[in-house]
Amino acid sequence: MPTNSPPGLTPNLTDRAGPANHGAMSEILQVRQAAADDLDVILGMIDEAAGWLRTKGTDQWREPWPNRKARDNRVLRGLRSRRTWLVEAAGAAVATITYRQHGNQELWTEAEQSEPAVYVSRLIVSREYSGLDVGGALTDWAGLRAARDWGAQWVRIDVWTTNEALHNYYAKRGFEFCRICPFDKEDYPSAALFQKPMSKVDQVASQRFTAPSGDSLSVTGPQPVLPQAVTATPALCV
Repeated sequence: MPTNSPPGLTPNLTDRAGPANHGAMSEILQVRQAAADDLDVILGMIDEAAGWLRTKGTDQWREPWPNRKARDNRVLRGLRSRRTWLVEAAGAAVATITYRQHGNQELWTEAEQSEPAVYVSRLIVSREYSGLDVGGALTDWAGLRAARDWGAQWVRIDVWTTNEALHNYYAKRGFEFCRICPFDKEDYPSAALFQKPMSKVDQVASQRFTAPSGDSLSVTGPQPVLPQAVTATPALCV
């Protein structure tokens, strides 16, 4: 059973009318690395998103997977490993994202894992900031950081298998559908794989977030050199 990648991403799903429009988000938001003492904040955001998803005809996050204790420990591991980030406005959390350099070995093939990539998970935007495509901009922000820090060529995600609206969300934001891995829902419910080459990342997204540490990606200074990734041939999971 996969253990490395938390299931499910929950960006804003209300903006599905067309391509991403990061311009709708005009406010500059603060982003910082989350810490273990932010656990309750992250869990509260998950619960808010889960409650909203229940109104959308999807079984995503209907129950914590595989149970609440395991889910909470998974979130805590992401915090302790310094892979989780919080976006704040006026000191209040409005979004979160977790990203890592290495993907789940039971989802991504050996050939795919040999390519530099960033693996995004647990993307959540508060309902207060819905409709501004904060999630799309934040995903591109993570991609730019990964391109800068380890030469990532792809932004990759595993999406809740049965949430077709979420699949469409990512397809409209430049992600390519790879495949659905043959896992039973009980074994792993987030097995729809998508990826986006760095050539489709919106570099302007970097200006929508600023880090207090001075670690921000500057839109006026040097930008990461984005590798030209080639489209991977979809393969069966191994």
